[in-house]
Amino acid sequence: MIEVEDVTVSLGGRRVLDSLRLSLPERRIGIVGRNGSGKSTLARAIAGLIVPEAGRVTIGGADMARDRRAALRSVGILFQNPDHQIIFPTVEEELAFGLRQLGRDPAGAAEMLVRFGRADWAGRPVAELSQGQRHLVCLMAVLAMRPRVILFDEPFSGLDIPTTRALRALVAGLEETVIQITHDPAAIDGYDRVVWIDAGTVRADGPPAAVLPAYLAEMEAPDAERLA
Repeated sequence: MIEVEDVTVSLGGRRVLDSLRLSLPERRIGIVGRNGSGKSTLARAIAGLIVPEAGRVTIGGADMARDRRAALRSVGILFQNPDHQIIFPTVEEELAFGLRQLGRDPAGAAEMLVRFGRADWAGRPVAELSQGQRHLVCLMAVLAMRPRVILFDEPFSGLDIPTTRALRALVAGLEETVIQITHDPAAIDGYDRVVWIDAGTVRADGPPAAVLPAYLAEMEAPDAERLA
């Protein structure tokens, strides 16, 4: 169970999340909202990458911001730009890093490459890979750590259609709980739940069929009408 308990976050003097409260037991959850709504900040708070000024996020009772080891065991996060995430020069080094952080056998990196049919990537320089391939490296690195929750923060933005389809198929087959931050309602069609974040609070929350039509209607309205 993921519990977001009255979480407040301010960045640069602006209130980004405002006493946000959510219980998230579902296996597939989408989070939508316009730019600056607070959805990416929420993802970072769930992953323990931000310490809220008030409130907390817990998974299985562990405070994600204050128990770093529990956060690493519980949550993996993939960002929009894989180059903001990859820090080692070769694929196997990148996959082994998280395992070492958790005190696990780094040989699990090679096992993950075999699982995805990429054993030949072990010593390959990450710089030689395409953007879609680097996204796959990030996903394998997260999966190697065996988290209970995987957060995707607009991970497929800017990718071509075949690469996006391939990565979405991989995500669809994951056993872990998935939370996806997205602007694209099609990416979360069929999910168990959608949370619409607006100005740091919950605008709507429920099944996709109950939330997405209203969200789409507002996003497609003329700019003048939306800003009125």
